[in-house]
Amino acid sequence: QVQLVESGGGLVQAGGSLRLSCAASGRTFSRLNMGWFRLAPRKNREFVATIGWNSDTYYAESLKGRFTVSRDNAENTAYLQMNSLQPDDTAIYFCASAEGTWYSRSALLDGRTYTDWGQGTPVTVSS
Repeated sequence: QVQLVESGGGLVQAGGSLRLSCAASGRTFSRLNMGWFRLAPRKNREFVATIGWNSDTYYAESLKGRFTVSRDNAENTAYLQMNSLQPDDTAIYFCASAEGTWYSRSALLDGRTYTDWGQGTPVTVSS
């Protein structure tokens, strides 16, 4: 089992930036695909971005260009850089992991693929 701890959330004004971190332990980090998802009030969980074990990246189309996902295998940490934040980005942001090298793009965009989840970090964007 992988333990995931997110940090970096907070309150930011519209147009601002935040960088979320997800520290992982319990498995070999370089074998993990790391996904980011968010849950906004009165909405379903939404895929945000993912970075594969091989550093391939995928983004939700609506967020491409504003959000950047990255990883540092030496630090066992994944990151989500969020720029030009808008009130609609207000949500709890979760990181999740899935171990394995065989997942397709479509699988990595699906939250059901991920076996371990962090507790989430809240992001609030004020207008």
